[in-house]
Order: sequence, then structure tokens, then C-alpha cells
Amino acid sequence: MAVHPSVIKRHQQSLKKRVRNQEAKSRIRTLIKKARKAIELKDRAGISAQLKDVDRALGKAVSRGILKSNTASRWLSRLARSAYRLATTP
Repeated sequence: MAVHPSVIKRHQQSLKKRVRNQEAKSRIRTLIKKARKAIELKDRAGISAQLKDVDRALGKAVSRGILKSNTASRWLSRLARSAYRLATTP
């Protein structure tokens, strides 16, 4: 690696940013898994709370530039669709 101060600084910044992004993505994945579990268990009360948490986390990730808007929309749409299917089945 080059020994220019600006290169060293940018590398340090990229490492910090990578850790922050990994933490955020991990948290989102965990929330999505919890929501899927609630859907699987047919916990109607828990599903709405989980969907709100996922929506909030995805919105923050998009606003911080961690995820692209279409990606977040697609993930939320798929979750909501599976929750809707559960709600409409007797």
C-alpha cells in the first residue's frame, strides 16, 4: 500500500465504514428472520410489530446509503406479501 497520508486515511475510513455497514446489514437480516418466523408461527400480533421494525431499519439503511432504495423496497414487499397471504387465509 502507498504511504501517502491521504491513502492511509481513506483506508482507515473505509475500514470503519465497512464495519458499520456490516453491522447494519446484519441487524436487518436478523429482523427479517424474526418477521419470517412470526409469519411461519402465524403470530398475527407479532407480525405487524416485526414488519414495522423491518420497515424502520430498511428506511434508515437507505437514508444512510447502506442499501439501495429498490433493494429495501423489494425485501419489504416480499415480507409484506407473505404476511398478507397469512392474513387472507382462513
